[in-house]
Amino acid sequence: PLHHHHHHHHHHSPFRLLKTLFLIGVCCSKITGASSSAYRRGDAFYDPLIGSKAPFRKKALTTCIAAAAWYSLSCLQIVTSGDECLVERFGMYHRKLGPGWHLVLKPFESVSFHVTTREQVLDVPPQQCYTLDNAPLRADAVVYMRINDVVAARYNVQDVMLAILNLCLTQLREEVGKLTLDESFSSRERINFALLKDLNAVASTWGVEITRVELQNMEPSRDILSAMELQMAAERKKRAAILRSEGERETFINEAEGRASATIANAEAQKQTVLLRAQAEAERQRLEADGLKTAISILAKTLYDSYGDGYQGGREKESVEGAVQFLSLIRYLETQAAFAESDGTKVLMLPSKNSLPLTYGGLQFMLDDQ
Repeated sequence: PLHHHHHHHHHHSPFRLLKTLFLIGVCCSKITGASSSAYRRGDAFYDPLIGSKAPFRKKALTTCIAAAAWYSLSCLQIVTSGDECLVERFGMYHRKLGPGWHLVLKPFESVSFHVTTREQVLDVPPQQCYTLDNAPLRADAVVYMRINDVVAARYNVQDVMLAILNLCLTQLREEVGKLTLDESFSSRERINFALLKDLNAVASTWGVEITRVELQNMEPSRDILSAMELQMAAERKKRAAILRSEGERETFINEAEGRASATIANAEAQKQTVLLRAQAEAERQRLEADGLKTAISILAKTLYDSYGDGYQGGREKESVEGAVQFLSLIRYLETQAAFAESDGTKVLMLPSKNSLPLTYGGLQFMLDDQ
């Protein structure tokens, strides 16, 4: 299995490094021994002018050590925390390298994929979209993603970042095309959720998890933008007119209610006034009637008593009539006096037989008795 293979090589990589260095040292020593035997046999490599074999052996040994160190450094692969590497041997996937120092046997092995497993941000460029009501719209987004399976991200798709980018562009056009222009501006959360669901459904086969998708900008064309601004201005004017008319209506209603309340209060006051006046007039008339009754009784009794005992038998009615006529004469003279005291043209009507409200016989009766 791949995981077992990976752990085996990961734990024994330092020992492999030491083993390789030991083999390179053994090869260098053999080369050096072969050189010295050539010198002992007097081969053409021997230079009689130098007179010694030690400098050549030392130079060969130094060259071999330097070559071994250079090869070891070139085979060293350092992986930092948060990154992972894939190694291929003879063009086939061999193992995965985690954080740390690793030895790659070049040219037989090579690092085919070096990627971070931390969360990455993929910026989706602005894209021309069309809404459900055929309004042009430029939209861009930001995709937050994390590679969970490096092997699947390398071998299940050719370029995982480009694949996710193109997938997001396609899905963005599709989601915007499902909504009208007004709905697209008020449904950002809905579009984000739909994009996240659609991207994860495909990217999971590539070993990638999409953690978040955010719409950045949604810009309509200039003509539509100006039309929207005019529409917004008209809506604001309409709302202002409605509020103003409602305020005026409230004012009129309040004024009418105030006038009605004032009218009702005034009518109530007038009613109370009329009632009070009527009550006062009734009281006045009652008092006057009581006074008049008292006066008539006193005058009638006086007249009755004046007749004497001989005439009292049948003159009770005549004495009452005489008292009434006497009081009427006094009231008539008081009225004439009040009329004479007022301003303006005065026409005084002196008492006569026709102007007095009493009979001449009654007055003659009163005068004769006196």
